[in-house]
Amino acid sequence: MMSRFVVIALFASVLLGCGTKKRTTGTRKVTSTKKAGVYKPNDGLKDAKFNKSELYPLPEDPGYFKKYVIASTSDYIAEFSKMAQYEMRAFGIPASITLAQGILESGSGKGDLTRKTNNHFGIKCHSGWQGEYDFHDDDAKGECFRKYNHPMFSFRDHSIFLASRSRYRFLFNYRRDDYKKWAYGLRQAGYATDKKYPQKLLALIERYNLEKFDAEVVDGGLETLRQPKKYEVFTHTVAKGETLYGISRKYGISVNDIKRLNRLKNNTISIGQIINLRKAKAK
Repeated sequence: MMSRFVVIALFASVLLGCGTKKRTTGTRKVTSTKKAGVYKPNDGLKDAKFNKSELYPLPEDPGYFKKYVIASTSDYIAEFSKMAQYEMRAFGIPASITLAQGILESGSGKGDLTRKTNNHFGIKCHSGWQGEYDFHDDDAKGECFRKYNHPMFSFRDHSIFLASRSRYRFLFNYRRDDYKKWAYGLRQAGYATDKKYPQKLLALIERYNLEKFDAEVVDGGLETLRQPKKYEVFTHTVAKGETLYGISRKYGISVNDIKRLNRLKNNTISIGQIINLRKAKAK
């Protein structure tokens, strides 16, 4: 298991393809021409440096698709528990919930979609997505799903999805380790159409003792933030003539923070583009 994993908010607004039904692959089309590599469990990111002056920065994109070889649900948990814990620190979503959802949505990392895209939560492309993608049969045939070079981007997309939508806002009033309320709250907010979705999450959490990862964060096992900030999460639609600098001045958020949150490599933005913004609430 890697000894440390670090994260930053890097993505644009996301929509998850929720549900627990079996998915089948469709025609595949991706934009990358880079040579694919094979990612072995526990390799690569365990020695990544953590710059505490920034908000949970992710290691740089590896530059090519890294494959995971996951043999069982236990392997999945061992491999991705640190990712879930750092997402818990950054956004307050119980690590147990993130892991259970990942197990359920990705088939413990062995589902066709996940193996081909590193997409663990069924995040669809939708307008504004400029990264790699793959086609997959879901609610309709041949839907477009986001493809990531590394699963850490999928885990961050999942966090931003929950943190940036008003219908999930009440969940963040729960204790960070109250996974039962989170499980039922997700169903109440309309995350999944499956009426048994909460029970499925709870069954996974209790079968594999996933709540222990919540306890490690809350009890300080990962240098838990003592006074976590409360954030207002919202979006801005780029209008004609607007610049990234102008948007940063309007909302009092640095250009670098906006670029990190939206995974922007430069200051170029386009009319109609949705920009995610996250600002600490005034006390």
